[in-house]
Amino acid sequence: MDNKTGQMMLSAFFCRAKTFGILAAFTGFTPIVSAANYTAEHPAVRPFVEEMQVEHGFAPAYVESLLANAERKEPILKAISTPAERVRPWHEYRAIFITDQRVERGLAFAEKYADALSRAEEQYGVEADVIVAIIGVETYYGGNKGSHRVIDALTTLGFDYPPRAEFFRRQLKSFLVVAREQQMNPLELTGSYAGAMGYPQFIPTSYQAFAVDFDDDGKADIWNNPVDAIGSVANYFREHGWQHGAGVAVPAKVSGERSAEGLTLPMEKGLNARISVAELTDLGWQPQGELDAAEQVMAFEFDAGDSMQYWIGRNNLYAITRYNHSVMYAMVVHQLADLIREARQNDS
Repeated sequence: MDNKTGQMMLSAFFCRAKTFGILAAFTGFTPIVSAANYTAEHPAVRPFVEEMQVEHGFAPAYVESLLANAERKEPILKAISTPAERVRPWHEYRAIFITDQRVERGLAFAEKYADALSRAEEQYGVEADVIVAIIGVETYYGGNKGSHRVIDALTTLGFDYPPRAEFFRRQLKSFLVVAREQQMNPLELTGSYAGAMGYPQFIPTSYQAFAVDFDDDGKADIWNNPVDAIGSVANYFREHGWQHGAGVAVPAKVSGERSAEGLTLPMEKGLNARISVAELTDLGWQPQGELDAAEQVMAFEFDAGDSMQYWIGRNNLYAITRYNHSVMYAMVVHQLADLIREARQNDS
């Protein structure tokens, strides 16, 4: 049996299971023979199959059939090694996301889902424009949710990317559980090269922890339902310490021989590194905004091409980095949110 025929049979199986409202065949599904990469000969397959049986009650034959239809993707391994925020300077990275068209599309998205955004801000305390900006940066407001099969991404990284194999195997386990619970075919769902899914690009464990049924239809559908995506993003940020109305970052002017001592970044100091505003001021940093002297902040610099930019990040900036562990990412979300907010104000 070839791979295409095997996938058609598995798809038909899921259609039958969904018709009856259960996935009863999990306990005795006949494995599909496939010429794909992740067969029983791969050293990581057997332990994973056994773990899924013990931890989540999956029939070994069923898991084996899924893995046999998963494909090792070299482009995924290449992409995980060279994300844009690590190889581009700030001014190039920013130009990818901060465009007039992305702002305009954000304004249209905000208008279309104004009621859901207003409700999310009231319920979760996260500003509507931040929610819109996250979805805008992640998937261009749902226009680009990723073209990789999630199972290919997670098996490739979980079985053949040693630096983070344990993390991605955990995501693969969660993904299969989510697919079972939501009665979805795990061979059909697509996402990013890292296995992130839907409008907000949640990894599987984030879906389990933070996805919400925001329109009360009985399902937390981040793949096709923008309203559920809006509520889920808001819930994610509330759970990661977002403070409504507290601001995200302010620019700074820097002078003096000791100013470099104030930097809490680059990354070797870690995103958890903090310094007080008073200490920064003593080192030659002048915030271009009102901050309490005792506030613990992040201090960093960006290469703007023809000059350096200096920024002071507050708690909400750190909250954004919980979504993607990059200060450049957090800043494009922040700046896109500001531009969308301005556009909404000018349009009203």
